[in-house]
Amino acid sequence: MIHGTGTNGALRLGTRASLLATTQSQLVADAITAATGRAVELVKITSDGDVLTGPLAQLGGTGVFATALRDALLRGECDLLVHSMKDLPTAPFPGIVIGAVPERASQRDALCARDGLTVATLPAGARVGTGSPRRVAQVLAQRPDLVVEGIRGNVDSRLRKVTDGEFDAVVLAEAGLRRIGREAAITEVLPWATSAAQGALAIEVRAGDADALSAVQTVEDADAATAAHLEQAVLRHLEAGCAAPVAIDAVVRNGRISLVAEVSALDGSRSVRAVRDLDAGTDREAIAADVVRELFAGGAADLADLAGTSR
Repeated sequence: MIHGTGTNGALRLGTRASLLATTQSQLVADAITAATGRAVELVKITSDGDVLTGPLAQLGGTGVFATALRDALLRGECDLLVHSMKDLPTAPFPGIVIGAVPERASQRDALCARDGLTVATLPAGARVGTGSPRRVAQVLAQRPDLVVEGIRGNVDSRLRKVTDGEFDAVVLAEAGLRRIGREAAITEVLPWATSAAQGALAIEVRAGDADALSAVQTVEDADAATAAHLEQAVLRHLEAGCAAPVAIDAVVRNGRISLVAEVSALDGSRSVRAVRDLDAGTDREAIAADVVRELFAGGAADLADLAGTSR
């Protein structure tokens, strides 16, 4: 049974209206159409995170962007959603499931600085903008002499703060920059571990909607899904607050999964790290629990706002 009520029975894809969100959603829509022959129409939805100001952590964390989209999906205003997976809360949402994770883009962060500068060559006291506590900690761990300040806004508005001289540099996700054609602004791709599921997209559908589920599963990338779901599982076991500087990277190659999880002090002065190299078929909940136990044993709870119980 076809549930979509778009033009000629097209599937309706709910998306935020930003350039990055609509670009990502169109990539998924095109991939579904190519795989199934089914038309997919974008339905633009405004979230609280798009209209409210202030630090993201004070607005309720990354989940503030997902709530309006999920409500629209449950009301039947659309048939599927596309999110930056790192922006999704890790707890299951009643009535909605992640139907697929497509091929993943870069997991790395990128520095976008004036005059082609890098983290190493920024002058002492240079102002670096980021909305991420994790990135604050990682920048300060390398350059405690820099001034790292909060920043909000879409990719282009953040880049303008550099060209206008308000900041000397900003740190953004490489995947987002490349998806909207802003790779020329990148002055350095940063080697450190990043946020759980960064670079991955999650496609959500209503639980029990077999039609939408079968369509989105045609664009699933098994390795990307394995890695991103494992990263989210570690984050869920940590029960990290939205202001906690936590980095989690997993990569699947040749049936093996390499995982790095790191919790830092916000000032970058100290961090605790756990590393694993395992068969990709190992139970992800067991891996996540084991990694979190090691992090807590190393003192992670003293560094960040963590409520995990795997201690």
